Amino acid sequence: MLKLLKKLKGKDIVLIFISFIFIIVQVWLDLRLPDYMSKITQLVQSEGNAMSSILIAGGKMLLCALGSLISAVIVGFITAYIAALFSKKLRKDIFEKVENFSLGEVKKFSTSSLITRTTNDVTQIEMFLAMGLQLLIKSPITALWAITKILNKSWQWSAVVGGGVLLLLSTLTFLMLVVIPRFKIVQKLLDKINGIARENLTGIRVVRAFNAEKYQEEKFNETNNKLTKTQLFNQRTFGIMQPVMYLIMYFSTLAIYFIGSYIINGALMSEKVIIFGDMVVFSSYGMQVIMSFLMLAMIFIMYPRAAISADRINEVLDEKFSIVDGEITNTDKNKEGTVEFKNVSFKYPDADEYILENINFVANKGETVAFIGSTGSGKSTLVNLIPRFYDVTDGQILVDGINVKEYKLEYLYNKIGYIPQKAVIFSGTVSENVAYGENGKKKINQETIKKAIEVAQGKEFIEKMPNQYDAYLAQRGTNISGGQKQRISIARAIARNPEIYIFDDSFSALDYKTDYILRKELKKYTKDATTFIVAQRIGTIMNADKIIVLDKGKCVGMGTHKELLKKCSVYKEIALSQLSEEELENA
Repeated sequence: MLKLLKKLKGKDIVLIFISFIFIIVQVWLDLRLPDYMSKITQLVQSEGNAMSSILIAGGKMLLCALGSLISAVIVGFITAYIAALFSKKLRKDIFEKVENFSLGEVKKFSTSSLITRTTNDVTQIEMFLAMGLQLLIKSPITALWAITKILNKSWQWSAVVGGGVLLLLSTLTFLMLVVIPRFKIVQKLLDKINGIARENLTGIRVVRAFNAEKYQEEKFNETNNKLTKTQLFNQRTFGIMQPVMYLIMYFSTLAIYFIGSYIINGALMSEKVIIFGDMVVFSSYGMQVIMSFLMLAMIFIMYPRAAISADRINEVLDEKFSIVDGEITNTDKNKEGTVEFKNVSFKYPDADEYILENINFVANKGETVAFIGSTGSGKSTLVNLIPRFYDVTDGQILVDGINVKEYKLEYLYNKIGYIPQKAVIFSGTVSENVAYGENGKKKINQETIKKAIEVAQGKEFIEKMPNQYDAYLAQRGTNISGGQKQRISIARAIARNPEIYIFDDSFSALDYKTDYILRKELKKYTKDATTFIVAQRIGTIMNADKIIVLDKGKCVGMGTHKELLKKCSVYKEIALSQLSEEELENA
């Protein structure tokens, strides 16, 4: 928690100091009230006192109460402002940190957990700051100040208040020992519920198609019931706190008056009024002391949950990047567009077996290099190493003659037009999706957007949409088809006009005719760029300058379509599973 609180800025510290001043004023005014109450009691009990004296004392008492109220409102506003600003900064820091995570780090935490940490965990910190700042400052000041007021009044009354505080702290300690271990369980269950809900919404079509609604409900209910039971236990346990608090307060007041009646009964007549006034004041101050310790108790109740949330947030903020940014932001123009794999091997973090082993090839500017192989052969993993979504385990990948690890990531990304296996559509217009990203601070104009869409064979369906290029696309492209999503995703890469194109099985949702026309137009438009294509269809890659055949992570063939048909049995087997021998010969 302290690690997070170090993020408070100078402005926040100043505001906390101002709150401290107003809290002192509030406490001083609160502790003046029993003095005026004692004075009024003595004035009423004594004969010969004018009504004006009582009214003046009552007026001062009201002013103190009003001043205390105004101070409390100001302190509440300032602490809420500090907490809101701090949570805003914390969410921003977490988001920026996650934005720079590699795929390995995202998988380590899971998407649902990162969402919970950015929302619920930050809210816990915000609540603790908003209330904790007030209570943490106010309660010790009130307790110490009230104790100084009642010192040397009566050891019997002091014993009653001390006993009440001791009983309160004992109850609190017991509750904390029982409940604290369950706070961490609550946060983990929130992660799990978030994950199940997200999974259900993402796969809603499959859920309905397989009549799996009941199964999903049971899966959600199981976790939800665990969370409910844990939360109910926590709340019921803390529910003991309020009745115990009131019992201690009322019995302490009763005990003070009970003891006071004996003291007054045994006192001289001249001292009875003074002792009665002292008793009224003592009971008020005694309640202030108990309330102060109760406020401290509230902090200790809130702190464990906030501390667990703080630990979870720090786990994200302290996570070291596995992909370290380089320094190079300039390359040799003569080598522009070349990509070379030198003895590249790769295995996922914490995995025992290599996904890719000893991959070697060179792709020159203007060439189209295709990858084919069975499912799980490492095709997508291989192309994902070029933009450094993962770093190679062994070997080197050179782009423009320089190791990708030496590039500044922003500069490397601006060289690449990446089209993922699963087309990603962001909520917004068609134009906003195509012109997405910074693109090295180069503005993508409407003319470029239209040309990119035309090359990607999206012009026909987009111009039929309402508002055409300003048509709204829902998040994840739920209002368009899979093929349309892929074409917009391809247009997004084309609009960047990069040195290197990476098509990770990006034509799979297209029909054969559209696939053929798109690749033909793409070849003309990207003739000066290096193109990597991952595909399952032989028809998609047979015209590539170089085809690399992967099998169980190893390169088992490299060459043109015709060369591989003659010398690579794996490639020929894949080809014959899709086309007849006659079609292959005429291709």
